[in-house]
Amino acid sequence: MESKKRRYFPDAFKREAVERARTSGLTIIQVAEELGLHETVLRRWMRRFEPPETGPARRRPVTQAQGPSPADLAAENARLKRELQKAEMERDILKKAALIFGKGSR
Repeated sequence: MESKKRRYFPDAFKREAVERARTSGLTIIQVAEELGLHETVLRRWMRRFEPPETGPARRRPVTQAQGPSPADLAAENARLKRELQKAEMERDILKKAALIFGKGSR
């Protein structure tokens, strides 16, 4: 069985591949296939040759929506309590009605 020979790519090629992935509008997978690479290799090169940035601009953007404020939570809690109280009252009325109509039919 033949062993695969490890391929060597010069830094200039890696930088060009990274630039193509960033500017071509193609996905990383498409660029990697075009160059005969595995996508993880290209992603590793992108991290390696990423221009150094400092400060909070380097952080990933927040993708989740911010949670509701405490005032919104309190208002929702109060609404749900009122709704529960109403449902319990309706349940009690129906229980009493069932008892009254249940006794009359016997």
